[in-house]
Amino acid sequence: MTRQPLVARRAEELLGSSVVATAPVAGGDIATATRLRLSDGTTALMKTLPHAPADFFAEEAAGLRWLAEATDRGGAHVPDVLGVDHECVIVRWVEPGKSNVDAAAALGRELATTHAAGAPSFGLDRDGFIGRLPLPNRPTDTWAEFYAVRRVLPYLKLARDRGAVTPEEAATIEALVPRLPGLVPEEPPARLHGDLWNGNVIWGLDGHAWLIDPASYGGHREADLAMLALFGLPHLPRVLDAYTETAPLAEGWEDRAALHQIFPLLVHACHFGGGYGARAAELAGRYA
Repeated sequence: MTRQPLVARRAEELLGSSVVATAPVAGGDIATATRLRLSDGTTALMKTLPHAPADFFAEEAAGLRWLAEATDRGGAHVPDVLGVDHECVIVRWVEPGKSNVDAAAALGRELATTHAAGAPSFGLDRDGFIGRLPLPNRPTDTWAEFYAVRRVLPYLKLARDRGAVTPEEAATIEALVPRLPGLVPEEPPARLHGDLWNGNVIWGLDGHAWLIDPASYGGHREADLAMLALFGLPHLPRVLDAYTETAPLAEGWEDRAALHQIFPLLVHACHFGGGYGARAAELAGRYA
């Protein structure tokens, strides 16, 4: 590791500790990631984005801290937040290792515990971000309403405005909305990660699975599980088995996974275009 003076100086101002070395980290789609070694022996990850939207990193830090409240009670592991300002966040470094069935089973149990920590409502008292996009979180009384008006419809409109869904595909998705109350079982709001795809799970060298980059809010726990399944996760069947052994899910949850995958597919359609919008419409059509 060498030392990038500008990055090091910014980190030192936030942490009050000397940075002795820095190194770039590959893989960030939005922010620039840098590994830091501090004079006290701590290793950290710093994410920076010049001219970031207001509260962009503050919301990430708040989400990590909210999830961390459940960690002491056996919930999922998340990295400690060491510092944050309007253009960066610094978290404790997680040394990557390899996935294994034991860590997968532990993740299933821990995620169930995090979800069970609950939330005051469906939504959150502030809006957030998912990727670069704003994430509306104003609470509603039911999950079906929240999923419709805060998740599916806003991103469907944006995807349509960006040409990422056709009018026919949009109509198929819109037709699903009035049917949501009869499709999703009622449950209290769970404490969700909110953006729980494979890339936001680090299999640590310490044997734990760590969750990063949340878009947290109070929601239906099946939404996190559906996103894990959407883009694949090593040992996913073991994660789900351990989850359901810890906190059984309502009958038919496997069949509802596609329902909860429509939202992340629309987010991807907004970000990347491609076939994500068509895939969302195909899944919505299953419930016609």
